[in-house]
Amino acid sequence: MRLHTGRMHDFLLETTIASSVYFFTVVITFLIVIPVQNILFPEYPSRASLLFLPHGVRVLSAWLMGWRAIPALLPGVIAAFVYVAGWDAFLPSRLVAIVVAVSVAPFTFLALKAVGYNLFPSVGRSPCWICILAVGAITSILISALTNLAFGTSTVEFVAYLIGDVSGLFFGLLALIYLFRFLDRVR
Repeated sequence: MRLHTGRMHDFLLETTIASSVYFFTVVITFLIVIPVQNILFPEYPSRASLLFLPHGVRVLSAWLMGWRAIPALLPGVIAAFVYVAGWDAFLPSRLVAIVVAVSVAPFTFLALKAVGYNLFPSVGRSPCWICILAVGAITSILISALTNLAFGTSTVEFVAYLIGDVSGLFFGLLALIYLFRFLDRVR
């Protein structure tokens, strides 16, 4: 059976971009956002970021790629977990969190499509940014609940994950909107 090199090339390109951007946003979050957050909110009880940029990457990747976001994000998510937790990234609870991180957003978009709400990009149709933000909030609730279940953490962590995910998605969407506008002007 012959492989279609065009499809393989597209897959490798999607994976490289999605995983690299995911990992880059994790590094930015842990090297810049969290230290600034700790300075501004020294009494904040959670270790979770209140601006979790990688959630925006997860949701936007799922929106743009559908199920292909799962394998495309997987290397970046694994690298991010190793960056943050070292070899503990391969503990059962963290492996569950990795699966949750890469799968919930694509499955949410696909489930919505199955019930008649196709939000995936389509030629001739403008993106419904508020819909994508709403899906991001739904996926954040699901991811936060499942991650807290896997780690056995508190309600404070759940709320912190939710705030960080939604704010990260919001700023990711804002950046994407301005990027699209810039690209339209260049053309």
